[in-house]
Amino acid sequence: MNVADLFSLKGRTALVTGGSRGIGRMIAEGFIASGAKVYISARKAEACDAAAAELSRQGECISLPQDISTVEGCHALRDQLLAREEKLDILVNNAGAAWGAKFEEFPESGWDKVLDLNLKSPFFLTQALHETLKKAASPERPAKVINIASIDGIKLNPMDTYSYHASKAGLIYLTRRMAARLVRDKIVMSCIAPGPFASQMNRAARDQSEEVGRRVPLGRIGTDEDMAAAAIYLASRAGDYVVGDTIAVDGGVALADLPARGISGDPM
Repeated sequence: MNVADLFSLKGRTALVTGGSRGIGRMIAEGFIASGAKVYISARKAEACDAAAAELSRQGECISLPQDISTVEGCHALRDQLLAREEKLDILVNNAGAAWGAKFEEFPESGWDKVLDLNLKSPFFLTQALHETLKKAASPERPAKVINIASIDGIKLNPMDTYSYHASKAGLIYLTRRMAARLVRDKIVMSCIAPGPFASQMNRAARDQSEEVGRRVPLGRIGTDEDMAAAAIYLASRAGDYVVGDTIAVDGGVALADLPARGISGDPM
């Protein structure tokens, strides 16, 4: 048994949505370090191009800017990829949004924006790339789809983020339903539910890391390596037998009976 080969992504091609910053960038950087050719996508072209240029210093990273909050956007991203690649080994559905407002004032726009990007897009982008993933898949080396949910899909926090909670809980169960279908094509789908990681979305973890870390059972917020390691595991040969499951990467937050404010993926 060669343990290094178990976790290697050498020769694999990956697409990470929301890959220009935060958790998506952590995953993209980890994939590159493990030998993968990585495409990153984000809504803002300038930020996506800049992130790809920086990540290219470590390996091969290509920018594919695209808004995927609509089905048309998902198809446009597929077409961009297919102009460059015949097959895709790994898809990471990470692009997401959050919205907070009091229950009495929560707007339809905040509901639709979050559900469209967090729940609808992972389904329709995976659907759009289904044939491309099938071309890369085999019983010996399945293709992979990794959805990025949140511990807020597992455990409530006290914030008024109704559509975010609903979208992430829905994504966890959608992962199970889609995994049951895709495994027939030797495409393995799984999910990660992150806890507190420093990012634009979780500004509390970014700006008050020590304070937030004290409320995490492990005593700290997550690092880039924590997120990259979980994604590499699921994307590599090491994770081939994990089908439809969700791994909480949260330092124990989802298991603890603790105040959750500031330790989820929600904006503070």
